[in-house]
Amino acid sequence: MNKIYITYISLILTLVACNKNESFTSSGVEIVIPNGHEKYLNQPSDSLFNQNILPVFEINLPENALAYINSNPTAEEYVEGSLTYDGETISPIGIRYKGSVGAFVNGVSGEDWSNPSGEKTATKLSMKFKINWRGYHSSFYNQKTIQLHSMNLDPTQMHDRLGYWLFRQMGVPAPRSIHAQLYINGEYNGLFSFIEQIDEKFTALNFSDGSGNLYKEVWPIKSNNTIQTNRKFYEGLITNRESGTNNNIIKTFAQNIINANDSEIQSVINNNMDINQTIALAVVDRAIRNDDGPFHWYCDWVNCEPHNFYWYENPTTNKVHLIPWDLDNAFENIITNTNPVTPIADNWGDTTNNCQPFEFGEWGIYQKSAACDRIIGGIARYKNEYQVLKDSLINGPMSEQIVNTLIDQWSNQINDATNQANQIHSDAIDLIEWSNALNDLKNQLEFSRNN
Repeated sequence: MNKIYITYISLILTLVACNKNESFTSSGVEIVIPNGHEKYLNQPSDSLFNQNILPVFEINLPENALAYINSNPTAEEYVEGSLTYDGETISPIGIRYKGSVGAFVNGVSGEDWSNPSGEKTATKLSMKFKINWRGYHSSFYNQKTIQLHSMNLDPTQMHDRLGYWLFRQMGVPAPRSIHAQLYINGEYNGLFSFIEQIDEKFTALNFSDGSGNLYKEVWPIKSNNTIQTNRKFYEGLITNRESGTNNNIIKTFAQNIINANDSEIQSVINNNMDINQTIALAVVDRAIRNDDGPFHWYCDWVNCEPHNFYWYENPTTNKVHLIPWDLDNAFENIITNTNPVTPIADNWGDTTNNCQPFEFGEWGIYQKSAACDRIIGGIARYKNEYQVLKDSLINGPMSEQIVNTLIDQWSNQINDATNQANQIHSDAIDLIEWSNALNDLKNQLEFSRNN
């Protein structure tokens, strides 16, 4: 009897263990199987990026996993956790910190801001949630990724949301952006900028054919006026990464630009780009002084190149589209060059130092005039179109009445969340500093309208 009893207990324990393995991942995160009726599976992404709501995201992850990513945020390594939103939980997902150099300034313990390292020291750091984690889930409100930007270097808490809104109002394909609150393991982490991921979901929504190649931070022409390498194109490829992916559209565009004489440049641009979208992008970019974007060509001892942009190839129209990205440093340099790293020396279309690199700004960082690039130089030739769209921006979405009303509406929406963060975290912005920054932003916009 004892042997039979022991065998029975062993069988029960085995079944329980098997059931536990089926319900949790190897890292101990619960596996939640959807029933198919969830809002996140059936509602469109517009319901998530609703300008009239302030979403609350709650993530939970094992304490050892949280300690692991906190020990070295710049490694950008995923750990498993869960996401709860609007009463529904999706689990497991991948969770990590994210960002380029600027995202970690004053946020990690390492002393060299230009090469961030060390453990997490700031309350907030930008984060990315990977929904399609190892095949468990495919979509969350038709999104594969959720990304939250900390806004640690933006005292207005408006740069992303306002900048992308202006781009979209002018017909430029750009991410949707709102604010969001974040809780980590039940504790309020603060207010973030919630920005749409630029991926195949984005291209499907914004272009007539979204199945084409999407590239991140790969300029088609190198600074020595030669076509970009296949390796570089592939390294920057976001979609269609299968071996042997065809990149003929963007390469043909680049080659045609290189081969064209001065009188043919605009014809090549007309044939290969949506000219209204392209000029509108330049108009908004310069109006908000997005000086850390595609029109700032940083130089080292060998090359000059821009960053913070995407290119998309539409395989139906054979046109390429420039997409703006990462606006946290926008607006800063409108009146004076506040940021020591980002300022662009030239006015739109101008060139300096015979198109050779030159030092500029408080820190003497080398840059090259953007208009020396044949693509940007060609776009800058559309002076009449530029002025028409500039007038449309200034008298439309960036007019004093419209944009100031919008800033007031959004600030009212996030006021309590901002104050709550300040009450809890010593490094959160206080309401007075935030109010002063918003007034400065309105003054910057007024200066931009008049200059």
